[in-house]
Amino acid sequence: MEDSGAQLKKFQKELSTGTVSLVLLAVLGQSRQPLYGYQIAKRLEELGDEGALAGKQSALYPVLRNLEGSGLLASEVEPSVSGPPRRYYRITKFGREVLREWIAAWEATRDSVDKVLQGDWR
Repeated sequence: MEDSGAQLKKFQKELSTGTVSLVLLAVLGQSRQPLYGYQIAKRLEELGDEGALAGKQSALYPVLRNLEGSGLLASEVEPSVSGPPRRYYRITKFGREVLREWIAAWEATRDSVDKVLQGDWR
């Protein structure tokens, strides 16, 4: 039998799987300019994200590529003065439409879960 810490870690992983794309899309949707991976990770850190991506910058890239493959993000590679070229991501018009739908779905889900957790399901 697993201890409660292991159960919590498993639960957090399951929760984050469904929310990472939403969070990344929201960060890019709020940005006035394209961002590269490290900048996105720093924004999440500044916002106090203690979720799945905290301290795992490498976990960003597969999700960013999936979002780009779905047409929600676009990217461009630009040379860097201080190292390898950087891939900058920006949200697309379609990505903004999807983000609005995802936010509405998130809010409805959050409200439903909150009602159950508070014992108010009338």
